[in-house]
Amino acid sequence: MTEPAYVTIAADYARQIRTGALPAGTQLRSLTELVDRHGVSKIVIIQAMQLLERQGLVRSVPRRGTFVTDHPNLVRVAPERQMEDPEETFGHESDQVVRIERESTSLRATQELADVFAIDLGAEVLHTVTRATEDGRAISISDTYQPIGFPDISHATALEETVADRFPADSHADWLGTMPGELVKTVHQRYLGRDDQVLMLSDISYPRDRYDAFVFRMELTESVKPSPIE
Repeated sequence: MTEPAYVTIAADYARQIRTGALPAGTQLRSLTELVDRHGVSKIVIIQAMQLLERQGLVRSVPRRGTFVTDHPNLVRVAPERQMEDPEETFGHESDQVVRIERESTSLRATQELADVFAIDLGAEVLHTVTRATEDGRAISISDTYQPIGFPDISHATALEETVADRFPADSHADWLGTMPGELVKTVHQRYLGRDDQVLMLSDISYPRDRYDAFVFRMELTESVKPSPIE
């Protein structure tokens, strides 16, 4: 999926903040200056600043401007993250060397996968393992499953994510180097198409201390906006 302009702009400032190029307390340029600098509309800059604020990287002070926070946290934000490849995501988070390894194989659907995708037992499924390291340290591993012949996730209409602290699968524990009994942060993803058909399934594990927070954002339509409290 194409990355929106506000995500690209926010990622650039996030990288500068986390690397120290923009130290704590630095005041960012004014809205007008940022519009001119990046050649985009005001709404794009506002969205970029709002994303940085949700990530805990900047704070907005009324009538004064936007400032880099004293203790920027590493926050995972959805759905913006789903618009990026892992190389982009981890590159936005760090100035260290990030390496991504992918390994894809074809396998036959187990009963569990057959039930999830509503396919025949033994149908062909593409299994992709993605491993990430940061300056040599393992920071992420995922198992992704997609039935052969299914539409890709560009056809997805919804994404479900379940975040939890869990004991990792053996392969995830081995890669992350977790100790026996140690929990990791897990994200279970389901990309849904028409009629809630599951198009792709992913299970991702991170070291438990990798992210300070997980933030999820959704657009509210008129039909689902809450009524004002009287």
